[in-house]
Amino acid sequence: MKAKMMEGMQRFSKAMFIPVLILPIAGILIAFGNLFTNARLLEVIPFLDNPITTGFGSILTGSLVSILGNLGLIFCVGITVGLANRDKAVAGFTALLGYLVFVNAMNKFMELSGVLFEGDSLQGSGQTLVLGVQILDMGVFLGIILGIVTAIVFNKFADKEFKGAFQIYGGSRFAFIVLIPVVVLLSIALTFIWPFFQSGINSLGTLINHSGNFGLFLYGALERLLIPTGLHHLIYTPFLYTSLGGAVEVGGQLFEGARNIYYAEIADPTVKVLSESVIWDARGISKMFGLLGACLAMYHTAKPENKGKVKAILIPAAVTSFIAGVTEPIEFSFMFVAPLLFVVHAGLSGLSFVVLNLFDVRAIGPNGMIDFLLFNLPLGIEKTSWPMYIVVGLMFFVAYYVIFRFLITKFKFKTIGREDDGNETKLYSKKEYNESKTKDKQETPASQGDDGLAGVIVNALGGAENIQTVTNCYTRLRLTVDKPELVDEAVLKGQTGANGVIIKDKNVQVVYGLQVTSVRKAVDNYLGLEGTE
Repeated sequence: MKAKMMEGMQRFSKAMFIPVLILPIAGILIAFGNLFTNARLLEVIPFLDNPITTGFGSILTGSLVSILGNLGLIFCVGITVGLANRDKAVAGFTALLGYLVFVNAMNKFMELSGVLFEGDSLQGSGQTLVLGVQILDMGVFLGIILGIVTAIVFNKFADKEFKGAFQIYGGSRFAFIVLIPVVVLLSIALTFIWPFFQSGINSLGTLINHSGNFGLFLYGALERLLIPTGLHHLIYTPFLYTSLGGAVEVGGQLFEGARNIYYAEIADPTVKVLSESVIWDARGISKMFGLLGACLAMYHTAKPENKGKVKAILIPAAVTSFIAGVTEPIEFSFMFVAPLLFVVHAGLSGLSFVVLNLFDVRAIGPNGMIDFLLFNLPLGIEKTSWPMYIVVGLMFFVAYYVIFRFLITKFKFKTIGREDDGNETKLYSKKEYNESKTKDKQETPASQGDDGLAGVIVNALGGAENIQTVTNCYTRLRLTVDKPELVDEAVLKGQTGANGVIIKDKNVQVVYGLQVTSVRKAVDNYLGLEGTE
């Protein structure tokens, strides 16, 4: 039961990446559009103050802000696609249909039941407009619930086929037929049940928010501590996209969640000071500054004869963390050889939220320096206090360096460059990864021809017959295997460029970083899984 629950949670967490990873793109473009309508910037660059450029900025920002008002639909389709076992495009289309049925069914039932709010404003009524239809305000939870339900129905009934005249109603069409009464009944049930859940969610958010700095510390620490399980984004996602992260009215419209509030407020020139809720999205201190201090500490504590090698290993990893916010290559370098360092890292990450809050900083930097520059600089110092964000970051750079260096030398941790002979820890740069692919094609018997690195990976996972499912998230190849004891971690790390390997029951995660998508495609091609998962 425990293994099945873990597998289900990991599948769900992977599915969440589909909608979550597309939203930062919208956010960056909103910030970009805001550049052309920013009054302060137009004073500095007068030639931008013309109807064409300002109109372009207004259209770009206004069109993308609409995404924030339809997160339920986005999550519903995205999660269904992520959880569907096959025919993902059809599953996503089915989810869209189910979403439309649910929204209108709930509206009609609320009308018949006499609970539909009537008034000039829905503010504070617990109801909202979804695709122009008035229903209970379930926010992104509506999409999550419907996405899971649709995926379950689709996976169970999409293979059902009929004969004769009823043949046309088989397959995915039968899944939709089954889905209709399910979502109608669900809409009726949630009309009565959801207000209690919403009250509980609001109470939890209030409790955490009223916990002040302790709540911030716990949030930041847990977000890092769950990195090994791959479930860390289940901590921050509710705070970024639901009422747990706060609710603020911007331009007459209610926005819930730190990320949504931030996007809405940067798009509205009438907002003078950003909401306190955006602090939940200030996750970049450890990524952009702290882990750089950790890298420097590992370099300075490495054996003298290994410093050249350590520099070549850590610099690409540090740059990736600083620029793109991908921290796993660094974290996995000490997570298992020195767990205490990882616990300290999580604690310092949580502490960074507290310090930013104490200095009243409202700048965000969720995914590295690129995001930080695009999101904060155009808004000016008054709204974000972004210079203080950098000051805090430098403080944590020093703190990470001093603490990591002390602990490494005190406890003689075998971090990079301090390994015993023959027991080398290694990170892989993109160049080394590409070289390993070429080498494997030339030297590995199991990967001759076009199979490339995929053959080595599959063999290291116990062979094709041992692999049950293959998926991936932002940085990890996620698999379920029949016999986890057959997984060869040494080969995965030493020959395929993996930064780390995590085995939990039958769930295996192999960390490849940003190139994981190409690795996943290669493995799919090798196993003949194209179009199935």
